[in-house]
Amino acid sequence: MDFVKINPEDLKENAVQIIGYDWMLITAGNLNKYNTMTASWGGMGLLWNKPVMFIFIRPQRYTYQFVEREDYFSCSFFTEEYRDALNFCGSASGRDYDKAKETGLHPIILGESVAFNESRIVINCKKVYYQDILPDNFLNENIMKHYPAKDYHRMFIGEITEVWTRE
Repeated sequence: MDFVKINPEDLKENAVQIIGYDWMLITAGNLNKYNTMTASWGGMGLLWNKPVMFIFIRPQRYTYQFVEREDYFSCSFFTEEYRDALNFCGSASGRDYDKAKETGLHPIILGESVAFNESRIVINCKKVYYQDILPDNFLNENIMKHYPAKDYHRMFIGEITEVWTRE
């Protein structure tokens, strides 16, 4: 099956399900030098009259420097058969491992971003905004339990430029 480009509003997936429970790989860079990481925090919707995704990355994650540096990032979604690969990409650092080699995933260029041939959905985004999570802005002190090391995420908002699905 080949990838087919669709309009963002034609994506019929539940964002809570595919991001929070199915998980995604956030990837930035080029085929010569990229990194990917598993994420289950984020969202998608409409902001500034544009379809957007927002992702969260801690500064110590290797992928952070790639997303920080590049104009584009991708969010790739997989079927359940790739759960082990997603677990590996979320627990091993690209500083220490070639994640594609270790998982059997095949990086490709799809539009403006690096993605994976095994993906069932790829959403490409152009960064339009970022904001560091500020602990003073938490309205519920229980959120602090997610930050015992005080390593607050940076939120990146990307305008969705392309959505690719399988035929």
